[in-house]
Amino acid sequence: MANPATKGDTKVELLVKKAKRGDAEAFIELIEQNKLSMYKVARGFLHDEEDIADAMSETVLACYEKVGSLRQDAYFKTWMIRILINHCKDILRKQRRQIAVDDLSEFEGQVPDDGTREFRELIEPLREQDRSIFTLYYVYGLKVKEIAAYMEMKENTVATRLKRGRETLRGEMTLRQEKGGRR
Repeated sequence: MANPATKGDTKVELLVKKAKRGDAEAFIELIEQNKLSMYKVARGFLHDEEDIADAMSETVLACYEKVGSLRQDAYFKTWMIRILINHCKDILRKQRRQIAVDDLSEFEGQVPDDGTREFRELIEPLREQDRSIFTLYYVYGLKVKEIAAYMEMKENTVATRLKRGRETLRGEMTLRQEKGGRR
């Protein structure tokens, strides 16, 4: 008796072979079989539905154009998900670049200008990347997980940088208070 997993793999391999020969219906069936998995993976990286849809459509297009380069037909889903992850990371990089270029100006209306200026002066002793993390966390209220995705870091790294940054700033504030007290 044949193993059901092997039977399923055979169907996928058959569909991939047809898709490689230009059978659009076979390709569509492969995409339909994997649509939910694609959505779940994209949702893990991206939070905006439009970004998720963009990543998925770019992935479908890339897979359609490059299906002939797939070496092992049985690994279609793995190959497709890897392409999807790369598209998600590209979207996150573009968003991060946009935030850096705009100096987070799209959010500035949420914080009074004088408070932002004071906050920026306060975090000046931190390294540039740590200042970005602090700004995203304290000014714009992003969660550690979201910052990690934007900055392409591990969540633990972001949390550690926040902790060390707080310690650095605590020391700076103590020095400022001591200097102010001596005057």
